[in-house]
Amino acid sequence: MPNSKTPYDVIIIGAGVAGCSLAHALASTPRKEPLRIALVERSLEEPDRIVGELLQPGGVMSLQQLGLEHCLEEIDSIPVHGYCVTEKEKIVHIPYPAGHKGRSFHHGKFITNLRNAAKKAKGVDVIEATVNDLIESDQRIIGVAATKKNATDNEKISLYAHLVIVADGCFSNFRTKVMGPRVCNPVTKSYFVGVILNDATLPYQYHGTVCLTESAGPVLLYQIGTHDTRMLVDVKAPVPSDLKPYLGKSCNLRKMPNSFLPSVMQGGNEFGTKEGVFLVGDAWNMRHPLTGGGMTVAFNDIVILRDILAQVGDFSRWDEIREGLRRWHWDRKSLASTVNILSVALYDLFGANDDNLEVLRTGCFKYFELGGECVNGPVSLLAAVIQSPATLFYHFFSVAFYSIWVMFTHPRLLERAPGSKPRLIAPSLAQYPFLFAKAIIVIWTAILVFVPLLWTEIRASPTSNAFLNPSKVLASCPPLAWLRTAANCAEGAVKRPTICARSVSSEGPPLLSDLEQGRHAGVSSFYQAEQDQRFSPPAPSQFLQRFFRDGMEHCGPLLEEQRLKERGREQAGRGQRILQRSAENG
Repeated sequence: MPNSKTPYDVIIIGAGVAGCSLAHALASTPRKEPLRIALVERSLEEPDRIVGELLQPGGVMSLQQLGLEHCLEEIDSIPVHGYCVTEKEKIVHIPYPAGHKGRSFHHGKFITNLRNAAKKAKGVDVIEATVNDLIESDQRIIGVAATKKNATDNEKISLYAHLVIVADGCFSNFRTKVMGPRVCNPVTKSYFVGVILNDATLPYQYHGTVCLTESAGPVLLYQIGTHDTRMLVDVKAPVPSDLKPYLGKSCNLRKMPNSFLPSVMQGGNEFGTKEGVFLVGDAWNMRHPLTGGGMTVAFNDIVILRDILAQVGDFSRWDEIREGLRRWHWDRKSLASTVNILSVALYDLFGANDDNLEVLRTGCFKYFELGGECVNGPVSLLAAVIQSPATLFYHFFSVAFYSIWVMFTHPRLLERAPGSKPRLIAPSLAQYPFLFAKAIIVIWTAILVFVPLLWTEIRASPTSNAFLNPSKVLASCPPLAWLRTAANCAEGAVKRPTICARSVSSEGPPLLSDLEQGRHAGVSSFYQAEQDQRFSPPAPSQFLQRFFRDGMEHCGPLLEEQRLKERGREQAGRGQRILQRSAENG
């Protein structure tokens, strides 16, 4: 190993997925003189994490291009042939296209294999030490200050290099120093709480399973060993402290944040970042782990970066490195942006906590049920076999418009009084005006989910405010808020229990029609609630919202009764026509 005053060509901070594969890739690139590479990791013990356990087919292909496919062997890894999505008692099978397969495994075993491959690469020194700071000179990073692990005298060392690459993961200690004023803070949407199940049986063997729940986020299950199955439960922040009794007292609960971090152009003062250093992996770009795309993006990034840096003869020439980083930023976008947008968009749909997102989630499930290209296209994007944001745009908004078709045409379960038999009821023509209003809001919600994510990917310097909350946007825009209120009437007309069909407030005028009495009762109940809770007089927007909601609660059963009468007349007319034909025939 060169001494502390002899510069390396490259120092890589972090021996994880990105760091190990990059060290091996740079060392394996043919050069006149082999590179001198220092791979610095604070602990070389086998890590224990609950994410980074599933590699999509696109990631397997990138691993093969790096010559690291052998790292998947001898770790009891499991082939993955696709997914299945379950909702209540329904299951949709989503196989990978054209025989592609991924792999799942224990994260720690896979990382150990990657580190062993990096140690064997020519010119790579693996150093177990904690990097405390980046050494800077003339506004350029020239090395790192570190403390060796288990040193009796707490030995501090300084390592110097022409180029420093930070790959210290999602909890990066150097992201802010490297990016400067352009740093984006990760947005944490929720947490995955993980446990390992022993000898569990999944609906489809060698398939990941996504379970959609009504009151919480999705649950993800996939096999990581012959007898081990990982279960990840999505939990909103803050994570409750009493989860263990619900998931098993003997289990080892682990949690990880589900964060999103858009990539930012790097390359020195021109872009507001430091010279002589740049970020890779989760330190630079993160997406939601629901789709298992993190390692796939990382390996694809390393493949592209390896080919770009192979054209740089001297790593001390920052102008060449800067131009290479510019190319890398955009060359990786076809896959990275597809995986990033898909992961967050799918989570918003599968973890729907909004009525309009719920419509999109139902439409997404039924879109998969159509089969054919409606399954093959999305799963090819998920598997990173197709690298096309345009294809993702097409399928996402196909789901949005199909969701509206489902909302208009498919029957829904009617919530009735306790003890009565539930029924499936399709929307009637009387509800169509409200459904049209809801359709506008659903499309607008789809736009709010997709377009901000797309914008963060096509900008060189995205803001940290990567998400828009559809509910907040709707509430801040009075016309859209009114449309949403009107659209909720459709829900009321279908879902409200059939009770108090003709009970009208005593304040109601006796000569009002049934529907008018229903609306009047809604207004009366609104004011009664305000009076009981000693609220101040409602704002106009609140008044309209409660007016339509409570009014339709009374009108809904009346509309249902009217629709049932119409259906009865249609059936009676059909029976009469059958009798007439029978009499004519004979």
